[in-house]
Amino acid sequence: MPDSPSPPSAAPVASPPVAEARPALRVRGLGKRVALPEGALTILDGIGFEIARGDSVAIVGASGSGKSTLLSLLAGLDLPSSGEVELAGTALSTLDEDGRARVRADQVGFVFQNFQLLPSLTALENVMLPLELRGDADARGPAEAELRRVGLGERLGHYPRQLSGGEQQRVALARAFVTRPALLFADEPTGNLDTRTGQAVIELLFAMNAEAGTTLVLVTHDDQLAARCRRVLRIDSGRLVRA
Repeated sequence: MPDSPSPPSAAPVASPPVAEARPALRVRGLGKRVALPEGALTILDGIGFEIARGDSVAIVGASGSGKSTLLSLLAGLDLPSSGEVELAGTALSTLDEDGRARVRADQVGFVFQNFQLLPSLTALENVMLPLELRGDADARGPAEAELRRVGLGERLGHYPRQLSGGEQQRVALARAFVTRPALLFADEPTGNLDTRTGQAVIELLFAMNAEAGTTLVLVTHDDQLAARCRRVLRIDSGRLVRA
């Protein structure tokens, strides 16, 4: 009996193209100018770069170079005079103030040099606040967990004035990470701390960032601190001189 013909082999199925991951931040032609009586002052001019998800990037430069202004533009706290910022794939210029605030609430955490804690709220209440503003049903549980994570489980009911500078910055770290942000902006996070306390805060910041897989954008004038990041962007007189 003749062999039965073999069934035709199935045509290979082409794999779907892999979508290119969107960067955490994409900046194109960013500029910022302000009007003064003596004429326009250019603070930033022609800034452009991308930051991949999960990357850590330091923005460095001398005082007055424009790095803090750049951070405000990246976070949508200020609007550029020219160019565009895309945060998590969203062009911030297409949003109104409320829309930008929603993006920050969903995507961004902040750590500031001067802590920015509300003096009338306890440590726990300060960390609960971004969750409450976002409308989370349970704010207390995650806030308590984050404060214990930064070693302040016994300080939940203390007000900022009852905490040292290092403790206040640890509260600020807990507040920044409690929303599980995709992107963390840190503006001179050790600027108001002594060397030893600042080093402890930085170790905690990088440990928490690595654990969470957050994209970190750090503004600093400290080259040693900047070296802890994977990339360094240097701003000089409003222009990007190294990326």
